Amino acid sequence: ERVLAAGAIMLGKTNTPEFGLLGANENKLGEPCRNPWNIERTSGGSSGGAAASVVAGLTSLATGGDGGGSIRIPASFSGTYGIKPTQGRVSSFTGVNTPAAVNYTSQQGPLTRTVRDSALMLQVLAGFDPRDPGSLNSSVPNFIEAVEKGVSGFRVGWTPDFGYTPVDSEVAEITEEAVKAFLELGCTVDQSTLKLETPFDPWLSIFTTSAFVSNGHLLDDPTDPLTWYGKWAIENGSEVTATEYVKALGMRGRMINQFLDEFKKFDVLISPTMPTTAFSTDLYPQKIGGHDPYPNPEWGFVPFTHPINTIGFTAASIPCGFDSEGMPVGLHIVGRYGDEETVLAVSAAFESIRPWIQHRPVVS
Repeated sequence: ERVLAAGAIMLGKTNTPEFGLLGANENKLGEPCRNPWNIERTSGGSSGGAAASVVAGLTSLATGGDGGGSIRIPASFSGTYGIKPTQGRVSSFTGVNTPAAVNYTSQQGPLTRTVRDSALMLQVLAGFDPRDPGSLNSSVPNFIEAVEKGVSGFRVGWTPDFGYTPVDSEVAEITEEAVKAFLELGCTVDQSTLKLETPFDPWLSIFTTSAFVSNGHLLDDPTDPLTWYGKWAIENGSEVTATEYVKALGMRGRMINQFLDEFKKFDVLISPTMPTTAFSTDLYPQKIGGHDPYPNPEWGFVPFTHPINTIGFTAASIPCGFDSEGMPVGLHIVGRYGDEETVLAVSAAFESIRPWIQHRPVVS
């Protein structure tokens, strides 16, 4: 509604997995969405069609939804910019009459070729919506001005693994080299001591419970069976007990405090966006950094993104290089709750000395 009211021209709807319940991009309608840099690889998900359309030059602006990384995953895999705003910054009202439920994890946001374009789009998207019970009722910052702010003197915290997750060696090398750019920009860069412990479990309980509340009525519909991943997620949500949910919220609170402790020392936290580059559309990564993905290959390749959904903070993925097979690598910039301005400023500063828009895949 807001982008149309602002004069945008809607080109169409891009490819996405069923209900956005997958970090890759497959559904029952046809072929999986393919990566413009290598059509044998996934574009990422769930907003993989949005990212691919931006990277391939079909559009300049796209919206995505991010419940476990679904803006940042395809931004990293496909080589473009995407920002997940603070939880509630952009309305999650869909126009569909579903049961009222607390939305702790899923947030809408932009995917664009440049940081400025994301700031422009977020300026339009953001704002209170009384139809969304989780909408943030506060004034909207000036995101467009934020991209012009300098970052000299900013304190950057670097964490290669969030203290818990394996990362493929090439991704680790590329991102560690990329973060040095902030020294050129006048920032300090120091090692973060963040150490998360099993953050997937509380996220899964919260995320899939919401999926069940919204779509549980479809579990037993024989006329239109769910995809394997849709069924798995919604069934998982149906089995979460009240005790397990309350424990998940307690773990969420503990994680929030862990990140708040880091933000006493740093203005942003930076990590790889993904522990691997885009994988085959036919096979999820069986090993990451030499280890088995937790809890399984289908869900275990998003260890940096879902913790930020659990805590509701803002984060972006920014292109920072390519691996030896020519696949994009993303740098993950995490900001405080409500502080998209700093994330945009840091992103724009990086873009100014490490531009990526000149890198375009051959699509015809």
